[in-house]
Amino acid sequence: MKRQIKKWTLRLTATGLIIAGLLLIIILNPILTYANKTTHKIFSIYHDKAIDPLLISALDQATLLLKTSEFNNNNLRLDICLNEGSTYPTIIKTIRGQAFAWGFYDKIVMQGTMNCKDNFVELNGYKWNLIQLLAHEMTHCLQFDKLGLIKSNPIANIPNWKWEGYAEYISRQNTDHKNLIKNIDRLKQSDENSWEVTFKDNTITSREYYSYWILVQYCLNIKKMNYQQLLTDKTSEQSIKQEMMKWYEENKSDRTTSVWQ
Repeated sequence: MKRQIKKWTLRLTATGLIIAGLLLIIILNPILTYANKTTHKIFSIYHDKAIDPLLISALDQATLLLKTSEFNNNNLRLDICLNEGSTYPTIIKTIRGQAFAWGFYDKIVMQGTMNCKDNFVELNGYKWNLIQLLAHEMTHCLQFDKLGLIKSNPIANIPNWKWEGYAEYISRQNTDHKNLIKNIDRLKQSDENSWEVTFKDNTITSREYYSYWILVQYCLNIKKMNYQQLLTDKTSEQSIKQEMMKWYEENKSDRTTSVWQ
């Protein structure tokens, strides 16, 4: 009986390793699940339908946003995996869960429905700005590139407000995003029972990500930290929030100064 159990255990282990190996091969090689691959500058775009020229423009605009990051690497090549019927986005969704998109290692995997003409990705009735979503996920790739796999999330367990907040910080550079006091105003004026916060273009970010974003904006713009310093800083999220809100109360009467941008 013990021999039988041992034999089946070995077989199951071997089968699990084979499946895991096959999944890894597919994840590292998206072309195995897509009909087409198109190259544009640093991007390899994997797709099943004809590429919308507006997507190329969105990628270029997202790349410009990345240049403000201290982690920017002009030579980093990225895979863009579109959600057009390939099993690849489904595999990533099964492993990581549902999202508008996922950015990891050197890959951006779209999961929502993309509308290049109106510049949004839709998921469950919510719309996320396409260019900003691409820049957000590309920033995660920059984090992986600069920090390495072991020192990146989820392995490194960097606090989410620092990991996701930085991606939001790099991606949100519209004129109505730059003033921290106005950003805090927008959060305070939004429905605290809603999952999302809505911007002027009727796209959203999650309330959680919005809170992370303004904390990072406070640390980098007001406290004049760089991102590496923020990563090593031991101050708790709650303490930073209290400090930021104290600063807000002291300065909220002056909403127009460029000092807060």
